[in-house]
Amino acid sequence: MKSNIYIPALTGVRAVAAFLVFFHHFNRTEFSYSVFRTLNEFHMGVTLFFVLSGFLICLRYYDTCEISSTWFRKYIKNRIARIYPMYLILTVATFAYFWSIGDNSVQGGLSSPIAVLFMNIFFLRGFFDDLKFTGVSQGWSLTVEECFYFLAPFFFMHIKKRKTAFIYLPMILLGTGSLLVLIFSNINFFGFFGNFKFMFLYTFLGRCIEFFMGMGLALIILKSDDTVKKFPLFTILGILGIAGGIAIMATQPIDEKTPFGLYQPVGIFANNIVLPIGVVVFFYGLMKEKSLIRYLLSAPLMQLLGKSSYIFYLIHIGFISKLASEFSEKSTTRFFDWLDAKEYWWLSEHIDYAFISICTVFILLNIVSIILYKCIEEPLNLYIRKSALLEKRTK
Repeated sequence: MKSNIYIPALTGVRAVAAFLVFFHHFNRTEFSYSVFRTLNEFHMGVTLFFVLSGFLICLRYYDTCEISSTWFRKYIKNRIARIYPMYLILTVATFAYFWSIGDNSVQGGLSSPIAVLFMNIFFLRGFFDDLKFTGVSQGWSLTVEECFYFLAPFFFMHIKKRKTAFIYLPMILLGTGSLLVLIFSNINFFGFFGNFKFMFLYTFLGRCIEFFMGMGLALIILKSDDTVKKFPLFTILGILGIAGGIAIMATQPIDEKTPFGLYQPVGIFANNIVLPIGVVVFFYGLMKEKSLIRYLLSAPLMQLLGKSSYIFYLIHIGFISKLASEFSEKSTTRFFDWLDAKEYWWLSEHIDYAFISICTVFILLNIVSIILYKCIEEPLNLYIRKSALLEKRTK
């Protein structure tokens, strides 16, 4: 398979991943217990993102990678064009909004707002447990992504020399993370690698296996032909593997201090090992097998939602989401008042208020995401890629 091929179904997967994280964050205790526990572990959308990143970066750059100034500059410019403009805009807007209303929670209780803003703008907050949820809180995952982007070319060079690098490189990274925790766990420096839970769940060193699994899938796909099988065996097995990973986490004990099964040791193993295996098998099925899921994920609507999913992910928590939620609450209340005024009791009794409210926010955020993608993200992405940014100047 060619490295520059466009795979529509995987663009649709990006939308699904972002939506899973949305419903994870908008989960409510009034839902039935089984629904609540399942949605509680939908953070696994982040795992989909990480495996997909490892796959796509390896697929696109493995064969052409070279450790040279010219290649690396172009590579980094493309990564900046894809990730940074909207993140910078939304980060500055988030701090500005919350400071304007006198809400300092955006800076995590720290006394130096400019320092926190600096840490957010340059993706540094993701290395500190105390700062990881400041600013655009879900942006902690971008620190993980950026670490992978910078290190990926060096991984490729090692793997080209020795295939065993797929084993020893993750071990080195996990060992480095563990060593940092042992060193800094007794040093109170804003939670810098302060504990193993933080290291395994919120840092690249702890979650590197997800990226390496994606890279392994890319190497398999690069060597394969374009044959597509009719029976979706791997698609089905992948879905079962993903469901199994979620089930393991959903059955772990939770309490106020441990609100997610993910936070249990077994949950960490399920999230970092079991889930990625299921995701890799599922992705393989999407690319090599015909299925209804492949067809749906490749549909035009899913392509648009997939392309705007990065913005959706960045705004589904934060001031835009807050404004959308406030509008949704008022609109939903007016809707139910209207039903009562018209005496449509049978309808109001069978419609869940929370469900309507959440779906309204979901639709509003998707509309905003598409508008921002078309008007800002896509034009800026193309402009930066065509610009002379980071290119070597010639005299």
